[in-house]
Amino acid sequence: MERPDASLIPTTPGVYLYKDALGKIIYVGKARNLRKRILSYFRPKEQLTPKTVAMIGHAVSLDTLNTTTEKEALLLEASLIKKHRPHYNIVLRDDKQYVLFRLSERDEFPRLEVVRKVRKRDGARYFGPFTSAQAARETWKSIHRIFPLRRCTDRAMKNRVRPCLYHHIGLCLAPCAGDVSREEYADMTRRVSLLLDGKSRELIDLLRGAMERAADDLDFERAAVLRDQIRAVEKTVERQGVVLHRGGDMDVIGVVTRPDGLALGMIFVRQGAVLDRSTFFWPGLGLEEADELILSFLSQFYGPHSAVPPRVVIPWIPGEKRAEDAERRTAECSGLEPIGMSAGEGGPDRLNAEGEDETEEKGILETLTSALSDLRGGPVYIAAPRNADENRLVDMAKSNAREAARSRADAPLSERLALVLRSPRPVSRIECVDVSHTGGQATKVGMVVYEDGKPRKDEYRVWNIEGAGGDDYAALAMWAERRLEHGAPWPDLLLIDGGRGQLASVYRVLYEGWPRTRGEENGLPFLVAGIAKARDERGHADRRAGNVADRIFTPGRSNPLNIREGSPELLFLQAVRDATHDFSIGRHRQARARLAFSGELQRLPGVGPGTAKLLWEHFASVADMKAATEEEIARLPGIGKKRAGRIRASLRGM
Repeated sequence: MERPDASLIPTTPGVYLYKDALGKIIYVGKARNLRKRILSYFRPKEQLTPKTVAMIGHAVSLDTLNTTTEKEALLLEASLIKKHRPHYNIVLRDDKQYVLFRLSERDEFPRLEVVRKVRKRDGARYFGPFTSAQAARETWKSIHRIFPLRRCTDRAMKNRVRPCLYHHIGLCLAPCAGDVSREEYADMTRRVSLLLDGKSRELIDLLRGAMERAADDLDFERAAVLRDQIRAVEKTVERQGVVLHRGGDMDVIGVVTRPDGLALGMIFVRQGAVLDRSTFFWPGLGLEEADELILSFLSQFYGPHSAVPPRVVIPWIPGEKRAEDAERRTAECSGLEPIGMSAGEGGPDRLNAEGEDETEEKGILETLTSALSDLRGGPVYIAAPRNADENRLVDMAKSNAREAARSRADAPLSERLALVLRSPRPVSRIECVDVSHTGGQATKVGMVVYEDGKPRKDEYRVWNIEGAGGDDYAALAMWAERRLEHGAPWPDLLLIDGGRGQLASVYRVLYEGWPRTRGEENGLPFLVAGIAKARDERGHADRRAGNVADRIFTPGRSNPLNIREGSPELLFLQAVRDATHDFSIGRHRQARARLAFSGELQRLPGVGPGTAKLLWEHFASVADMKAATEEEIARLPGIGKKRAGRIRASLRGM
């Protein structure tokens, strides 16, 4: 890409978007001064990272979006990265909301819930996060076995007239029926808070004191209940390792470099104990991208509904003395002892050239701190380790990341698909198509879209194909022509429900039409493949339930790809194909039913083909037609009040 005219670039804060020849966004960035930041990408190549050089070589155009503040630019960048998932950005694939516990302390009789979002200013207490929903629910069940809190919703409790089954089996104190006082229930709620806060020793001392008092009062039944609670707490909670004896809530991040990429580990510490941990991996990144990785991860990981701790510990401050700290960071990321650096190797020229980058990164960190403080509703500090305990936690996070990267069974689906499909780049976006018709009538081609393993139902499409005459090959060829006209966004993989014949009919049209419509001569920029049912001993398609041996064909290859039967990648492609088949045949059945009912409509007095078409365009279903008033029908073009009355009476009598 050529260096843009500086006078055309604003000096305000904002977001910039680099696009390729197809208009697809390949990189999103933010800046406090757009002009300075954008022009920094056009320095001599030796002063840029390899990823930046590759991105600039791939980009052909640039767009900017102005914002009023740096914080707005930060939030907009995170939103655009999650939406478009640009190829050259560091994208957090696992952007799900982790599980939290919510204790509604404002309620008269609080309830403990498992949630994924924090409701701001609702007066409730939140505990977590937990990366495993299953483990969190098991903990939730254990807590209810120890402390019989109510489980029913506020509405159910308000309308209940007698205790539910949980009360009869000893798992609820039945506040709905007044079987427990508010003070007794509040005392139990405080114990649950101590348990979830990690203050298990204080809780056990409290329970043991209550047990001894009950025994002194000869209330042996209550003493036995308290004894059982003590044993349950010791069994379920004391497994947590205390890492900060003075307590404290924080998230701790560690980064390690691997030959094939960068790994990041995260530890969630609550009340001084390790609550949970998580790991992430980005292939193809080197140490030079570590600063950007930390900043981008923080901006994408924490969202409006996240539980933000008051302190986030990162291994180093991005942008601080980049050249002087290079050997220290290399040692930190690799786990090696620092090696002396001779004069000239650090690169004073590089430090000067990237001075603006360092200032930019420090400014981003300040903006991130402000944004997280807003999310939390209180001060948040993003800082490097300040003592031996925090250094030990960073080492623990790095160790987790290193082990997870070493055994990468949880590699992103897009990379595993690229490996089995022989694709040179990750397969993130998949479009899958299937044809459905009945004897050549009401032919539909349905298309479903998946991104990063998840369906994008808002992008599902269906095409009406006329003139194919029941020929699936012709219908797919006609669809391929219309898909070229439809344009971007293009998939990483176009999957056809069918074998070599269906694949060839689509690929031929796309291959021949692409240079003419897009000005390219090097074939298609995405992979095209067909998925066909496995064959039985007689050579027939094997449609038995549970078949895991479907075959994947690619253009120019007579044999199917060698993909292991029942592998996760093949099962996923089968699931995509099945979803496409269901979508396509469902739309075809709707069209066929509509066509049949249109014939019935035309048999009614005063309804011809034109009127039937008007009715279908205005009303979504037969039920809506029958429920329509005379005035609604009369408002249709060309239908008067008198005729509307006859049509309404005829519809009601069908």
